[in-house]
Amino acid sequence: MPGNVDRRVRRTRQAIKRALVELILEKGYESVTVTDLIDRADVGRSTFYAHFDGKQEVLFANLDEITFLRPAASADGPLFAFSPAMFEHVREQRRLVRALIGRRSGRAVMAHGERLLHALVRDELLARGARASTSLDLVVTCVVGALMALLTRWADGEITATPAELDLAFRAAVTPGVEAVLAQV
Repeated sequence: MPGNVDRRVRRTRQAIKRALVELILEKGYESVTVTDLIDRADVGRSTFYAHFDGKQEVLFANLDEITFLRPAASADGPLFAFSPAMFEHVREQRRLVRALIGRRSGRAVMAHGERLLHALVRDELLARGARASTSLDLVVTCVVGALMALLTRWADGEITATPAELDLAFRAAVTPGVEAVLAQV
Protein backbone atom coordinates (compact mmCIF):
# COMPACT_ATOMS: atom_id res chain seq x y z
CA MET A 1 0.00 0.00 0.00
CA PRO A 2 2.73 2.59 0.70
CA GLY A 3 3.71 2.46 -3.00
CA ASN A 4 0.15 3.42 -3.95
CA VAL A 5 0.19 6.37 -1.56
CA ASP A 6 3.50 7.55 -3.01
CA ARG A 7 2.11 7.28 -6.53
CA ARG A 8 -1.02 9.22 -5.59
CA VAL A 9 1.06 11.90 -3.91
CA ARG A 10 3.30 12.19 -6.96
CA ARG A 11 0.30 12.36 -9.31
CA THR A 12 -1.38 15.05 -7.21
CA ARG A 13 1.79 17.13 -6.94
CA GLN A 14 2.40 16.78 -10.70
CA ALA A 15 -1.18 17.84 -11.48
CA ILE A 16 -0.80 20.96 -9.36
CA LYS A 17 2.62 21.81 -10.83
CA ARG A 18 1.33 21.23 -14.38
CA ALA A 19 -1.68 23.46 -13.63
CA LEU A 20 0.65 26.28 -12.58
CA VAL A 21 2.62 26.03 -15.82
CA GLU A 22 -0.55 26.11 -17.92
CA LEU A 23 -1.93 29.08 -16.00
CA ILE A 24 1.32 31.05 -16.19
CA LEU A 25 1.36 30.58 -19.95
CA GLU A 26 -2.28 31.70 -20.16
CA LYS A 27 -2.32 34.69 -17.85
CA GLY A 28 1.06 35.24 -16.21
CA TYR A 29 2.31 34.22 -12.78
CA GLU A 30 1.14 37.33 -10.91
CA SER A 31 -2.48 36.74 -11.99
CA VAL A 32 -2.62 33.09 -10.91
CA THR A 33 -4.41 32.39 -7.62
CA VAL A 34 -4.49 29.28 -5.45
CA THR A 35 -8.16 28.93 -6.41
CA ASP A 36 -7.11 28.86 -10.08
CA LEU A 37 -4.61 26.11 -9.29
CA ILE A 38 -7.16 24.07 -7.35
CA ASP A 39 -9.72 24.36 -10.14
CA ARG A 40 -7.24 23.55 -12.93
CA ALA A 41 -5.64 20.61 -11.08
CA ASP A 42 -9.09 19.40 -10.00
CA VAL A 43 -8.09 18.95 -6.36
CA GLY A 44 -9.69 20.11 -3.16
CA ARG A 45 -8.38 23.06 -1.17
CA SER A 46 -7.32 20.81 1.72
CA THR A 47 -5.53 18.48 -0.71
CA PHE A 48 -3.69 21.43 -2.23
CA TYR A 49 -2.55 22.65 1.18
CA ALA A 50 -1.53 19.13 2.20
CA HIS A 51 1.06 19.31 -0.58
CA PHE A 52 1.98 23.00 -0.86
CA ASP A 53 1.87 26.10 1.35
CA GLY A 54 0.90 28.34 -1.55
CA LYS A 55 1.50 29.12 -5.20
CA GLN A 56 5.09 30.21 -4.59
CA GLU A 57 5.97 26.77 -3.21
CA VAL A 58 4.43 25.20 -6.34
CA LEU A 59 6.54 27.58 -8.39
CA PHE A 60 9.74 26.61 -6.59
CA ALA A 61 8.90 22.91 -7.01
CA ASN A 62 8.63 23.55 -10.75
CA LEU A 63 11.91 25.48 -10.78
CA ASP A 64 13.65 22.64 -9.01
CA GLU A 65 12.44 20.40 -11.81
CA ILE A 66 14.25 22.39 -14.50
CA THR A 67 17.54 22.26 -12.69
CA PHE A 68 19.67 19.30 -13.58
CA LEU A 69 21.54 17.14 -11.14
CA ARG A 70 23.97 19.59 -9.71
CA PRO A 71 27.48 18.37 -10.37
CA ALA A 72 29.96 18.64 -7.55
CA ALA A 73 32.00 21.79 -8.00
CA SER A 74 35.26 20.79 -9.62
CA ALA A 75 38.54 22.34 -10.64
CA ASP A 76 38.88 19.72 -13.38
CA GLY A 77 37.61 19.98 -16.93
CA PRO A 78 36.37 23.00 -18.83
CA LEU A 79 34.78 25.98 -17.14
CA PHE A 80 31.04 25.67 -16.73
CA ALA A 81 30.92 22.00 -17.70
CA PHE A 82 27.27 22.07 -16.57
CA SER A 83 26.15 24.34 -19.38
CA PRO A 84 25.75 21.87 -22.29
CA ALA A 85 23.54 19.60 -20.16
CA MET A 86 21.62 22.61 -18.86
CA PHE A 87 20.86 23.95 -22.34
CA GLU A 88 19.81 20.47 -23.51
CA HIS A 89 17.59 20.01 -20.44
CA VAL A 90 16.01 23.40 -21.10
CA ARG A 91 15.25 22.34 -24.69
CA GLU A 92 13.60 19.15 -23.42
CA GLN A 93 11.52 21.12 -20.91
CA ARG A 94 10.84 24.12 -23.17
CA ARG A 95 7.18 24.58 -22.18
CA LEU A 96 8.05 24.54 -18.50
CA VAL A 97 11.00 26.89 -19.03
CA ARG A 98 8.87 29.28 -21.07
CA ALA A 99 6.38 29.46 -18.22
CA LEU A 100 9.00 29.85 -15.53
CA ILE A 101 11.49 32.26 -17.08
CA GLY A 102 9.69 33.66 -20.10
CA ARG A 103 7.97 37.03 -20.26
CA ARG A 104 4.85 35.66 -18.50
CA SER A 105 6.80 34.63 -15.40
CA GLY A 106 6.93 36.84 -12.37
CA ARG A 107 9.90 38.53 -10.74
CA ALA A 108 9.92 35.96 -7.93
CA VAL A 109 10.44 33.24 -10.53
CA MET A 110 13.36 35.00 -12.14
CA ALA A 111 14.96 35.82 -8.80
CA HIS A 112 14.79 32.19 -7.64
CA GLY A 113 16.27 30.92 -10.91
CA GLU A 114 19.05 33.49 -10.69
CA ARG A 115 19.83 32.41 -7.11
CA LEU A 116 20.09 28.77 -8.18
CA LEU A 117 22.45 29.65 -11.03
CA HIS A 118 24.42 32.08 -8.85
CA ALA A 119 25.14 29.32 -6.31
CA LEU A 120 26.13 26.89 -9.05
CA VAL A 121 28.55 29.31 -10.76
CA ARG A 122 29.98 30.65 -7.50
CA ASP A 123 30.65 27.14 -6.17
CA GLU A 124 32.46 26.22 -9.37
CA LEU A 125 34.67 29.31 -9.29
CA LEU A 126 35.47 28.79 -5.61
CA ALA A 127 36.45 25.18 -6.40
CA ARG A 128 38.80 26.55 -9.05
CA GLY A 129 40.61 28.71 -6.52
CA ALA A 130 38.73 31.99 -6.60
CA ARG A 131 38.41 33.73 -3.25
CA ALA A 132 35.07 34.77 -1.84
CA SER A 133 34.90 38.52 -2.40
CA THR A 134 32.85 41.33 -3.84
CA SER A 135 34.83 40.96 -7.06
CA LEU A 136 33.89 37.29 -7.31
CA ASP A 137 30.23 38.14 -6.76
CA LEU A 138 30.40 40.70 -9.57
CA VAL A 139 31.88 38.14 -11.96
CA VAL A 140 29.27 35.56 -10.95
CA THR A 141 26.54 38.15 -11.55
CA CYS A 142 27.88 38.74 -15.07
CA VAL A 143 27.98 35.01 -15.84
CA VAL A 144 24.46 34.46 -14.50
CA GLY A 145 23.24 37.51 -16.44
CA ALA A 146 24.58 36.04 -19.67
CA LEU A 147 22.91 32.69 -18.96
CA MET A 148 19.58 34.26 -18.04
CA ALA A 149 19.60 36.56 -21.07
CA LEU A 150 20.15 33.65 -23.43
CA LEU A 151 17.58 31.46 -21.68
CA THR A 152 14.81 34.06 -21.47
CA ARG A 153 15.20 35.31 -25.04
CA TRP A 154 15.30 31.71 -26.30
CA ALA A 155 12.31 30.66 -24.17
CA ASP A 156 10.28 33.58 -25.50
CA GLY A 157 11.21 32.74 -29.10
CA GLU A 158 13.19 35.95 -29.61
CA ILE A 159 16.21 33.94 -30.71
CA THR A 160 16.42 30.55 -32.34
CA ALA A 161 19.35 28.32 -31.62
CA THR A 162 20.19 24.77 -30.75
CA PRO A 163 21.43 23.92 -27.27
CA ALA A 164 24.93 23.57 -28.75
CA GLU A 165 24.72 27.05 -30.32
CA LEU A 166 23.49 28.56 -27.04
CA ASP A 167 26.36 26.91 -25.20
CA LEU A 168 28.91 28.09 -27.74
CA ALA A 169 27.65 31.69 -27.50
CA PHE A 170 27.63 31.56 -23.71
CA ARG A 171 31.16 30.21 -23.53
CA ALA A 172 32.49 32.68 -26.11
CA ALA A 173 31.03 35.58 -24.16
CA VAL A 174 32.09 34.66 -20.62
CA THR A 175 35.00 32.22 -20.61
CA PRO A 176 37.82 34.64 -21.52
CA GLY A 177 36.84 37.10 -18.79
CA VAL A 178 36.39 34.43 -16.14
CA GLU A 179 39.71 32.80 -17.06
CA ALA A 180 41.41 36.20 -16.71
CA VAL A 181 39.91 36.65 -13.25
CA LEU A 182 40.96 33.14 -12.20
CA ALA A 183 44.50 33.75 -13.47
CA GLN A 184 44.81 36.66 -11.02
CA VAL A 185 44.24 34.35 -8.04
